[in-house]
Amino acid sequence: MELQERFASLLQAIGFSENDTAVRWNELKKAYTKKERHYHNITHLVEMIACYETYKNQLQFPNELLYSIFYHDIIYKSTRKDNELKSAVLAVGLLPDNTSINKQVIFDMILATKDHISKGVEDEKWLIDFDLRILAKDWEDYQVYYKQIRKEYSIYPDFLYNPGRKKALEDFLEKDFIYQTESFRELFEAKARENIKKEIKEL
Repeated sequence: MELQERFASLLQAIGFSENDTAVRWNELKKAYTKKERHYHNITHLVEMIACYETYKNQLQFPNELLYSIFYHDIIYKSTRKDNELKSAVLAVGLLPDNTSINKQVIFDMILATKDHISKGVEDEKWLIDFDLRILAKDWEDYQVYYKQIRKEYSIYPDFLYNPGRKKALEDFLEKDFIYQTESFRELFEAKARENIKKEIKEL
């Protein structure tokens, strides 16, 4: 199922009209295809939804999580630190009054992608892990990823960007685990740590 179809199917299942669904898709597509989005774009959504398809049978709140995937980066500016909060407020604010899904769960899920720490329902862990799946890709793909992130922060010169990026990467390594779920830890933890260490050496 293509991304637009998947989006339309979800929104109509949770209470949106067909007309509203079309409007929401156009807004979403416009946001995720802005020229400054080198990583936080449509491709990122597609990859997260591929993870969702693999693990959706494990989820307690599948519709909430899928909706959160679509909206978790709807607002993204590299110069700001409140992107997740603004995205969460927008995502919940767009929901129809008669929606069948849990607004609080969505709000908390999107906020959890800021620091990648789960504080609420178990499904937050899955959303966080889907968001961080890129960290454990093959090294060539990981290099593409971190170069895309660098482009998103191109406003900053290396002497400002590199220490900030290094600190963010070291924060991951200092955690007991990068990934929140046992499934992702078993499959991807070691590779993610290896990639992060290699990137730090290149900064």
